[in-house]
Amino acid sequence: MKRFFEAFLAAFLLGFVSDVHGLKFYRGHLVGYDIPIGDTSDVTRSTARISTEYYLQRLDHFNPTNKVHWSQKYFVNDAYMSDEKNVVFLYIGGESQASSYWMSNGAWIEFAETHGALLFMLEHRYFGESQPFSDWSTENLRYLSSEQALNDLATFISAMNDKYELPEDVKWIAFGGSYAGAMAAWLRQKYPHLVHGAVSSSGPLFAQLDFPEYLQVVIDDLALHSQECVDNLKEAITQLEDLIQNPNEDEDLNSLFSFCDDIAESANSTSDLANLFELIADNFAGVAQYHKTTNTLYNINLVCEILNDESKGNELHRLAEVNNFVEGITDDSSCFDYKYSNIIEKWSNATVIASGMMRQWMYQTCTEFGYYQTSSQEIPVFGSRFPLSFFTQMCVDIFGEKFNETFVGEKVQHTNIFYGGFDIETSNVVFVHGTIDPWHVLGLIETVNPQTPSILINGTSHCADLYSSSSSDSAELTAAREQIGELLASWISA
Repeated sequence: MKRFFEAFLAAFLLGFVSDVHGLKFYRGHLVGYDIPIGDTSDVTRSTARISTEYYLQRLDHFNPTNKVHWSQKYFVNDAYMSDEKNVVFLYIGGESQASSYWMSNGAWIEFAETHGALLFMLEHRYFGESQPFSDWSTENLRYLSSEQALNDLATFISAMNDKYELPEDVKWIAFGGSYAGAMAAWLRQKYPHLVHGAVSSSGPLFAQLDFPEYLQVVIDDLALHSQECVDNLKEAITQLEDLIQNPNEDEDLNSLFSFCDDIAESANSTSDLANLFELIADNFAGVAQYHKTTNTLYNINLVCEILNDESKGNELHRLAEVNNFVEGITDDSSCFDYKYSNIIEKWSNATVIASGMMRQWMYQTCTEFGYYQTSSQEIPVFGSRFPLSFFTQMCVDIFGEKFNETFVGEKVQHTNIFYGGFDIETSNVVFVHGTIDPWHVLGLIETVNPQTPSILINGTSHCADLYSSSSSDSAELTAAREQIGELLASWISA
């Protein structure tokens, strides 16, 4: 029976990996993916009233002499709009291409049905089809910022008020998750005359250059399963470090981890090894950040069960199995690329790709946010090879000498001065976070102002509240959505 179960599980895992082939988690992001994998919604809604439109947007909102405009994509769904047209929901596109999936899915749709809302989703500048330029050269990226994007949203709202002949007392409510969650709060903060309220899900309000707390939360998440899981991971990382520096003919690391290049060639390369260990940490971060939100299999329990299973060999072998599984390496045709030069070449490519996101997002981290998930924890479970200097050097290597650590630090400081960080002053905003989500450290998780309540959902991770409600939801998640619904009702009725 046990052998049958193991065979079944192996086949099931292989099928799962095939389904999400190409899905890659990198520095807090599912690269090129903007919809939940394996969504568990109990309801299928019509897409008949969803349309794709384009708005002629200003390139530079801060220079009135710059008359350049470009085409920004947005989606509309008027299926739930009341005759009064007095409630509008705006889903803010974040650091990936916008997907029409959200125009008929997610908790906000359930709220729209209740309140008769007209629905819009605006794609973020420089992502998806919303491209101001024909390439992403560093020079052309200078108009990519959250401040410009907030102005995009403000001018869009004004234009839609006119286009749809919305009443003067129309109430716009902004929704967003992750970076877009912070944007939703900032939009209400900066444009309270245009936006009546906002739901900020998993939004990192505080910009932080060195962010070791991120991986510390990942470690703490693994410890919720068992301390044994954390201990085995730490031992596996130590074994990998030792074998890279002191090769053993009994352990073929290249085969074990499916490395694309011989690891022996990088034994003395600080940048290659930093990249390798950061990528391994990223895979665990992805499991924690999207624990049970994107697929019931992509979770902490599965990873820890592998790490704790002595039948799979020593700790190093178990780590390799986890890494290959999360990387989606299923056969000899795929491999684990850890070379620093390769990733620099990849993110230095200025060619516009609709599904591309990392070059643009990395530019924003280098010019606004930092958010660098370093290995500077007190107890370095993932080793200590990727400190802050690794990330800031990447800014220099991708965008130029100007983007050094001093420059990035000053930009991060400016962001917090401009928006207020944890001390944001606004009203009619609800901040929602999950205890398992590593990003909650940079968000408001305690209510300090009754006009901006915080909801911390025990046992959930990144943006869990934004997904469609399901019979499999925890009681805590269900209660959080009910609380959000009550707040929306109070704002709209006021």
